[in-house]
Amino acid sequence: MPRIRGASIGEHNEMVWAGLAEALRQLLIERDYESINMGHIAARAGLARNTLYNYARDKGALVVALTERAGRPAVERVAAIAARFEVSAEQRMREIVEAVLEAFTDQVLQLMFRPGSGLPVAEVPKGPDSPFHAIVVEVENVARDGIARGEFRDVGDVHLAVELLSGVMRAGAERIGRDPAAFAATVRAAREIVLASLARHPMTTVR
Repeated sequence: MPRIRGASIGEHNEMVWAGLAEALRQLLIERDYESINMGHIAARAGLARNTLYNYARDKGALVVALTERAGRPAVERVAAIAARFEVSAEQRMREIVEAVLEAFTDQVLQLMFRPGSGLPVAEVPKGPDSPFHAIVVEVENVARDGIARGEFRDVGDVHLAVELLSGVMRAGAERIGRDPAAFAATVRAAREIVLASLARHPMTTVR
């Protein structure tokens, strides 16, 4: 029977998942995603290959699971920002843009948007099953609150507007993945585009 790393099965599983995420991050520094296999990940995480298959059926499924887990702090952070109703909707949207793009400095999350990574996009859940659906919902809520307060213009279909703006964030995540040094400039540009699209009046500068 495999040795339990933690004080309980739950703690053991959390430690294994954390080890798998760190193993993948280390491997991504050393080699291309496509050249990494389950054996590499298992060895780096200190697991038997057969044990790794208890956590995921293949590399694609493993990456999807790790992506969901790595994204949880971002989901929680965005929810906390969105719930600060004493703060203007504009300020909350600013903070959300930065929080989301900061999350994608994580190499595991970058795999979702890295062109040519080999990640089986068809396996990444979409819509309500997406690990980032909660973020989309919170952004929609902030947008609606901003419209109700008169801070944002009435965009009509809020869901569609946010869906379109998610393309801006995706492009930002891709840019950061290619060039981490571009983080600050990418955040500024993403904020400008997102807020300008929601503003009631033309904006001159967004910081």
